[in-house]
Amino acid sequence: MFKKILSTKYAPIVAVVLNLLLVYVTYAIARLAYLGLNWSLLSPALEGSKWDLLMGSLQFDTSAIIYTNIAWIVLMLLPLHIKETPIYHKILKWLFVIVNSLTFVINVADGVYFPFTMRRTTSTVLSEFSHDNNVSGIILKETASHWYLLLLGLLVIAALWFLYVKPNIDRRRQWWLSYDLTTLVALLVTIPLCIAGMRGGFTTAVRPITVSNANQYVSRPMDAALVLNTPFSLLRTIGKDVFKVPDYFSNQSQLDAIYNPIHQPADSVPFVKKNVVVIIVESMGREYIGFYNRHLDNGAYKGYTPCLDSIISKSLTFTHSYCNGRKSIDGMPSILSSIPMFVEPFILTPASMNHVGGIAQLLGKEGYTTAFFHGAQNGSMGFQAFARGTGFQRYYGRTEFNQDKRFNGDAEFDGTWAIWDEPFLQYYCAQMNEMREPFMTAVFTASSHHPYVVPEQYVDKIPKGPLEIHQCVRYADMALGKFFDEASKQPWFKNTVFILTSDHTHMSNHAEYQTDLGGFCSPVVFYDPSGELFQPGMIDKVAQQIDILPTLMARLGYPHQFVAFGKDVLNTPAEESWAVNYLAGIYQLVHGNYLLQYDGSKATGFYSLDDRLMQHNLLGQQPERQKAMQRFLQAIIQQYMQRMTTDQLVIDHQ
Repeated sequence: MFKKILSTKYAPIVAVVLNLLLVYVTYAIARLAYLGLNWSLLSPALEGSKWDLLMGSLQFDTSAIIYTNIAWIVLMLLPLHIKETPIYHKILKWLFVIVNSLTFVINVADGVYFPFTMRRTTSTVLSEFSHDNNVSGIILKETASHWYLLLLGLLVIAALWFLYVKPNIDRRRQWWLSYDLTTLVALLVTIPLCIAGMRGGFTTAVRPITVSNANQYVSRPMDAALVLNTPFSLLRTIGKDVFKVPDYFSNQSQLDAIYNPIHQPADSVPFVKKNVVVIIVESMGREYIGFYNRHLDNGAYKGYTPCLDSIISKSLTFTHSYCNGRKSIDGMPSILSSIPMFVEPFILTPASMNHVGGIAQLLGKEGYTTAFFHGAQNGSMGFQAFARGTGFQRYYGRTEFNQDKRFNGDAEFDGTWAIWDEPFLQYYCAQMNEMREPFMTAVFTASSHHPYVVPEQYVDKIPKGPLEIHQCVRYADMALGKFFDEASKQPWFKNTVFILTSDHTHMSNHAEYQTDLGGFCSPVVFYDPSGELFQPGMIDKVAQQIDILPTLMARLGYPHQFVAFGKDVLNTPAEESWAVNYLAGIYQLVHGNYLLQYDGSKATGFYSLDDRLMQHNLLGQQPERQKAMQRFLQAIIQQYMQRMTTDQLVIDHQ
């Protein structure tokens, strides 16, 4: 029957319909693979309305399929009978197979990346890895370790080729006028259908759907990734304005009264020029640290960080502490410049060209020696550019490490990312020994990262854990322990404030760390060996990475105004302490003992922090508290967007 139809004037129409149905099947297969790769994180989405998941998926798949196949559709339906030749349709077949093979590969490959970001990849990924020369090697390693995805991809590509439906019109037919009219009508009908499909609806009131629209089909922002597809996320974020100033408040003084990121110095507080050392530990989420998790596994959980546990027991830390992003490039601005990640990583947006301050810039103007350390190839991830742009006077990377004859150079390279943590942290300590005090330095470690390997001499010595990252975490912890052992012997040690945090969180095998909020649980630790500025203890407050800068400056007695989107957590009452982050189109505000989720126009979730698994949405049950939190969050968003778009991230006199 189909063979007969494919030789008639209706052949192009039938071919378009059947081939597009084939593409829908490939998107469904890719989504199942995405779910399977991230089952522990995304399977809770299946407990909700499966009909909503299906309808949402169809909407976004339709948009992506039409965007990527629109040229093929138009070429197939052109009302010109002279195009009905074997060579023409061979070209169209190649176009169809290549385009849809690429979209399938992109969809499935993004499933491997999801645990790092908890969202579908957007167009900024192109900038994120633009300075890394090891991307091809990483892709090859990932392909080898996920060989089954390669096999699946080959099978799908083969199916696209062999199941492709090609018109086979008999050129001896004499009804070409009828053919031209039929395909013309089909094209005229298809064009508005395609426009509606790309926009996400038919009515003029429907705005083109964006990635944030996926949240209407799920109960958790994280689950939006299951509704979306990666080609759509990439296409809909290319060239888009990241920062748009909302009009929640028309009066600037009213906005400033609710939330103002300008911090004022305290009166009559002397400026104490202690050394400052910021240690950013790759992927070291709170879940891995036993100190924070004595309640897990019925009290039997010990974690994987005995050295960190020892340091934290002598430090100031907080019961609720969070990172402000899900990527390494989110952590840098949050920790060092008090800039959270809203919408897209700050480093990858045009706002990164603003005048940007930070700990290094502020202290550098007060006579501090400043330096940033990262054991990767110089320029990797844009860290070197950001460090220089925010006031670090020196940068020490893999190049500088290799030039230091006291160490073993590239023999200490991990083969993928950077110098192993143990030798690089010893190098870090050695360099600080040679710096003029007071100094402010920051180091970004690298070993607790994919591909989850440790130096050969430790493979059989460091125990593994339930997750493949656990051995790497133990290695990173050991390296930190050796760093502090060496640093404690130095004359500058007791005159130094150490700040420890992670860039973001990572793999999890406990349910409370797999929620929308749990995925942001990072340590925020102030270790002052002298005990003069920060006394040891765990304070029952909400802290976040963007609080590091204002809290540190307040304790040092920094004498000038500065801009920081965080708060001085030590001078903020517990019930007013707060944290913000952004996930898949949803802003999250932790304030006191509650979490508000907000999509920019309305609240979508309201939870008690005691509800660790986020199982009970209290939306609408505490209207006054919810309204106050929403108003406060709106003020943060508006101040953030306003300052990003008007280049107001530093105070002029600085």
